[in-house]
Amino acid sequence: MKRILLPVVFASVAAIGNALFALGQKKASGVSNGLFFVAVCAAVAVILSLALSPLLGPLGVTENLRGNGKAIALSGAGLCLTYLGFQLLYAKCGASQYVLYAVLSIITTTVLVGCCWLKEPLSLCQKIAIALALAAVVVFSLGQSKS
Repeated sequence: MKRILLPVVFASVAAIGNALFALGQKKASGVSNGLFFVAVCAAVAVILSLALSPLLGPLGVTENLRGNGKAIALSGAGLCLTYLGFQLLYAKCGASQYVLYAVLSIITTTVLVGCCWLKEPLSLCQKIAIALALAAVVVFSLGQSKS
């Protein structure tokens, strides 16, 4: 049960955070430079993350910085692209288009990163879920074209 419940709890924390992020971006849609707004939000996230990080164990500052420079740069670039994409998606298309990001994230993260690069296995149920996610993009896009 713990194997099922913990991932759902952790994903729910991320989902709530993402919803707050989307709501904040939408409420600030009148700003002249949305990416700057996102950068300031990211600075708040950095401060909060630094404050919460001791709760997850020793910081290991030197080891983290020395041994993970490339990974930090890669992840930072990924966050920047995520922020840019969110800002453009919400400002130009609205929060209702989030489903496209969510499903495309399933594909890019689970399939490309998890399966292709990291060689993580997928169960039959997970493969079916990915197929259904792809179907969701098609159905959502068809729905958008009719409205």
